[in-house]
Amino acid sequence: MSKSLIVIGTIVLAAVAFVGGSKLYQQSQTSERAGLASSRSANLVRPHSPIFGSESAKVTIVEFLDPACETCGAMAPLVKSLVTASFGQQVRLVVRYAPLHQGSDQIVRILEAARLQGKYWEALEAVLASQSMWASHDNPRPELVWNIISNVGVDIARAKADLQNPKITETLKLDREDLVALKVTKTPEFFVNGKPLPQFGPEQLKALVKSETRLAYGQ
Repeated sequence: MSKSLIVIGTIVLAAVAFVGGSKLYQQSQTSERAGLASSRSANLVRPHSPIFGSESAKVTIVEFLDPACETCGAMAPLVKSLVTASFGQQVRLVVRYAPLHQGSDQIVRILEAARLQGKYWEALEAVLASQSMWASHDNPRPELVWNIISNVGVDIARAKADLQNPKITETLKLDREDLVALKVTKTPEFFVNGKPLPQFGPEQLKALVKSETRLAYGQ
Protein backbone atom coordinates (compact mmCIF):
# COMPACT_ATOMS: atom_id res chain seq x y z
CA MET A 1 0.00 0.00 0.00
CA SER A 2 1.37 3.42 -0.94
CA LYS A 3 2.23 5.97 1.70
CA SER A 4 -0.43 8.36 0.35
CA LEU A 5 -3.17 5.72 0.76
CA ILE A 6 -2.03 5.02 4.29
CA VAL A 7 -2.20 8.73 5.10
CA ILE A 8 -5.67 9.06 3.57
CA GLY A 9 -6.87 5.98 5.43
CA THR A 10 -5.55 7.36 8.70
CA ILE A 11 -7.32 10.69 8.11
CA VAL A 12 -10.61 8.93 7.31
CA LEU A 13 -10.39 6.75 10.41
CA ALA A 14 -9.58 9.77 12.55
CA ALA A 15 -12.58 11.64 11.12
CA VAL A 16 -14.90 8.69 11.78
CA ALA A 17 -13.59 8.39 15.32
CA PHE A 18 -14.08 12.12 15.88
CA VAL A 19 -17.68 12.07 14.62
CA GLY A 20 -18.47 8.98 16.67
CA GLY A 21 -16.89 10.49 19.74
CA SER A 22 -18.79 13.74 19.28
CA LYS A 23 -22.11 11.88 19.05
CA LEU A 24 -21.33 9.85 22.15
CA TYR A 25 -20.36 13.01 24.03
CA GLN A 26 -23.56 14.77 22.94
CA GLN A 27 -25.65 11.78 24.01
CA SER A 28 -23.85 11.73 27.35
CA GLN A 29 -24.48 15.45 27.87
CA THR A 30 -28.17 15.09 27.00
CA SER A 31 -28.51 12.14 29.35
CA GLU A 32 -26.84 14.08 32.16
CA ARG A 33 -29.11 17.09 31.65
CA ALA A 34 -32.19 14.85 31.56
CA GLY A 35 -31.12 13.22 34.81
CA LEU A 36 -30.57 16.58 36.48
CA ALA A 37 -33.93 17.92 35.28
CA SER A 38 -35.68 14.78 36.53
CA SER A 39 -34.06 14.79 39.95
CA ARG A 40 -34.33 18.56 40.38
CA SER A 41 -37.70 19.33 38.84
CA ALA A 42 -38.29 22.09 41.39
CA ASN A 43 -35.39 23.97 39.82
CA LEU A 44 -37.18 24.12 36.47
CA VAL A 45 -40.32 26.06 37.38
CA ARG A 46 -40.54 28.50 40.26
CA PRO A 47 -43.66 30.28 41.56
CA HIS A 48 -42.16 33.61 40.51
CA SER A 49 -41.50 32.57 36.88
CA PRO A 50 -43.42 34.38 34.10
CA ILE A 51 -45.93 32.09 32.38
CA PHE A 52 -47.32 32.59 28.88
CA GLY A 53 -50.31 30.50 27.90
CA SER A 54 -52.93 28.52 29.76
CA GLU A 55 -52.23 27.78 33.43
CA SER A 56 -53.97 24.43 32.95
CA ALA A 57 -51.85 23.32 29.96
CA LYS A 58 -50.40 19.84 30.42
CA VAL A 59 -47.27 20.59 28.38
CA THR A 60 -44.76 23.10 29.72
CA ILE A 61 -41.88 24.58 27.75
CA VAL A 62 -39.25 25.97 30.10
CA GLU A 63 -36.87 28.36 28.38
CA PHE A 64 -33.70 29.62 30.02
CA LEU A 65 -33.30 32.93 28.23
CA ASP A 66 -30.75 35.73 27.99
CA PRO A 67 -32.29 38.97 26.66
CA ALA A 68 -29.05 39.72 24.77
CA CYS A 69 -28.86 36.28 23.12
CA GLU A 70 -29.44 36.53 19.35
CA THR A 71 -30.59 32.92 19.14
CA CYS A 72 -33.16 33.58 21.88
CA GLY A 73 -34.46 36.45 19.77
CA ALA A 74 -34.53 34.33 16.62
CA MET A 75 -36.40 31.51 18.38
CA ALA A 76 -38.94 33.80 20.06
CA PRO A 77 -41.53 33.86 17.23
CA LEU A 78 -41.45 30.06 16.98
CA VAL A 79 -41.83 29.59 20.73
CA LYS A 80 -44.74 32.04 20.79
CA SER A 81 -46.44 30.25 17.88
CA LEU A 82 -46.18 26.89 19.66
CA VAL A 83 -48.23 28.35 22.50
CA THR A 84 -50.67 30.54 20.59
CA ALA A 85 -51.22 28.73 17.30
CA SER A 86 -49.83 25.24 16.95
CA PHE A 87 -51.18 23.65 20.13
CA GLY A 88 -53.67 26.15 21.52
CA GLN A 89 -54.45 25.71 25.20
CA GLN A 90 -52.36 22.57 25.50
CA VAL A 91 -48.94 24.22 25.81
CA ARG A 92 -47.57 26.96 28.03
CA LEU A 93 -44.21 28.72 28.25
CA VAL A 94 -42.27 29.38 31.44
CA VAL A 95 -39.39 31.87 31.20
CA ARG A 96 -36.29 31.52 33.35
CA TYR A 97 -33.43 33.97 33.22
CA ALA A 98 -29.87 33.14 32.23
CA PRO A 99 -28.16 36.57 32.14
CA LEU A 100 -24.85 35.32 30.77
CA HIS A 101 -23.96 38.36 28.65
CA GLN A 102 -22.65 41.64 29.98
CA GLY A 103 -25.52 43.95 30.89
CA SER A 104 -28.19 41.25 30.68
CA ASP A 105 -28.89 41.31 34.41
CA GLN A 106 -29.87 44.97 34.09
CA ILE A 107 -32.25 44.12 31.23
CA VAL A 108 -33.81 41.39 33.36
CA ARG A 109 -34.47 43.98 36.09
CA ILE A 110 -36.09 46.28 33.50
CA LEU A 111 -38.29 43.44 32.21
CA GLU A 112 -39.36 42.53 35.73
CA ALA A 113 -40.14 46.18 36.45
CA ALA A 114 -42.35 46.18 33.34
CA ARG A 115 -43.96 43.01 34.66
CA LEU A 116 -45.02 44.85 37.82
CA GLN A 117 -47.08 47.04 35.48
CA GLY A 118 -48.61 44.11 33.60
CA LYS A 119 -46.47 44.84 30.52
CA TYR A 120 -44.03 41.94 30.70
CA TRP A 121 -44.71 40.08 27.46
CA GLU A 122 -44.99 43.26 25.40
CA ALA A 123 -41.69 44.50 26.84
CA LEU A 124 -39.93 41.16 26.32
CA GLU A 125 -41.03 40.97 22.68
CA ALA A 126 -39.90 44.55 22.04
CA VAL A 127 -36.54 43.99 23.76
CA LEU A 128 -35.80 40.83 21.79
CA ALA A 129 -36.87 42.39 18.51
CA SER A 130 -34.55 45.37 19.01
CA GLN A 131 -31.38 43.52 20.07
CA SER A 132 -29.41 45.03 17.19
CA MET A 133 -29.86 48.46 18.79
CA TRP A 134 -28.68 47.73 22.32
CA ALA A 135 -27.24 44.21 22.68
CA SER A 136 -23.77 44.47 21.12
CA HIS A 137 -21.61 42.01 23.05
CA ASP A 138 -18.62 44.34 22.72
CA ASN A 139 -20.51 47.43 23.78
CA PRO A 140 -23.94 46.67 25.28
CA ARG A 141 -26.16 49.70 25.83
CA PRO A 142 -28.98 48.59 28.13
CA GLU A 143 -29.94 52.21 28.77
CA LEU A 144 -31.46 52.29 25.26
CA VAL A 145 -34.07 49.75 26.34
CA TRP A 146 -35.99 52.44 28.23
CA ASN A 147 -37.05 54.15 25.01
CA ILE A 148 -37.91 50.78 23.47
CA ILE A 149 -40.28 49.69 26.24
CA SER A 150 -41.86 53.14 26.55
CA ASN A 151 -43.38 52.40 23.15
CA VAL A 152 -45.37 49.48 24.60
CA GLY A 153 -46.88 51.55 27.40
CA VAL A 154 -44.43 51.06 30.27
CA ASP A 155 -44.35 53.92 32.78
CA ILE A 156 -40.60 54.60 32.72
CA ALA A 157 -40.40 56.67 35.90
CA ARG A 158 -42.23 53.99 37.85
CA ALA A 159 -40.16 51.21 36.29
CA LYS A 160 -36.88 52.94 37.19
CA ALA A 161 -38.09 53.30 40.77
CA ASP A 162 -38.84 49.56 40.87
CA LEU A 163 -35.46 48.35 39.57
CA GLN A 164 -34.13 47.50 43.03
CA ASN A 165 -37.40 45.98 44.25
CA PRO A 166 -36.48 43.07 46.58
CA LYS A 167 -38.77 40.74 44.61
CA ILE A 168 -36.76 41.41 41.44
CA THR A 169 -33.49 40.86 43.27
CA GLU A 170 -34.79 37.56 44.63
CA THR A 171 -35.94 36.46 41.17
CA LEU A 172 -32.45 37.02 39.75
CA LYS A 173 -30.86 35.23 42.69
CA LEU A 174 -33.06 32.12 42.40
CA ASP A 175 -32.71 31.91 38.63
CA ARG A 176 -28.92 32.09 38.89
CA GLU A 177 -28.96 29.33 41.51
CA ASP A 178 -31.10 27.15 39.26
CA LEU A 179 -28.74 27.73 36.34
CA VAL A 180 -25.97 26.20 38.42
CA ALA A 181 -28.13 23.37 39.75
CA LEU A 182 -29.23 22.35 36.24
CA LYS A 183 -25.83 23.06 34.64
CA VAL A 184 -27.27 25.46 32.10
CA THR A 185 -24.30 27.16 30.43
CA LYS A 186 -25.76 28.52 27.18
CA THR A 187 -28.94 30.07 25.86
CA PRO A 188 -31.56 29.38 24.87
CA GLU A 189 -31.89 26.14 26.81
CA PHE A 190 -35.24 24.37 26.49
CA PHE A 191 -36.93 21.69 28.57
CA VAL A 192 -40.34 20.28 27.60
CA ASN A 193 -42.14 18.62 30.49
CA GLY A 194 -38.73 18.26 32.09
CA LYS A 195 -37.05 16.76 29.04
CA PRO A 196 -34.12 18.60 27.43
CA LEU A 197 -33.79 18.81 23.67
CA PRO A 198 -31.68 15.87 22.44
CA GLN A 199 -30.25 18.29 19.86
CA PHE A 200 -30.81 22.02 19.62
CA GLY A 201 -32.89 23.41 16.75
CA PRO A 202 -36.36 24.74 15.91
CA GLU A 203 -37.50 21.48 14.31
CA GLN A 204 -36.23 19.51 17.30
CA LEU A 205 -38.17 21.78 19.67
CA LYS A 206 -41.37 21.43 17.63
CA ALA A 207 -40.95 17.66 17.50
CA LEU A 208 -40.47 17.37 21.27
CA VAL A 209 -43.47 19.58 21.99
CA LYS A 210 -45.58 17.53 19.58
CA SER A 211 -44.43 14.29 21.20
CA GLU A 212 -45.18 15.51 24.70
CA THR A 213 -48.59 16.85 23.63
CA ARG A 214 -49.52 13.44 22.24
CA LEU A 215 -48.44 11.78 25.47
CA ALA A 216 -50.32 14.26 27.63
CA TYR A 217 -53.54 14.40 25.62
CA GLY A 218 -53.57 10.99 23.93
CA GLN A 219 -53.64 12.41 20.42
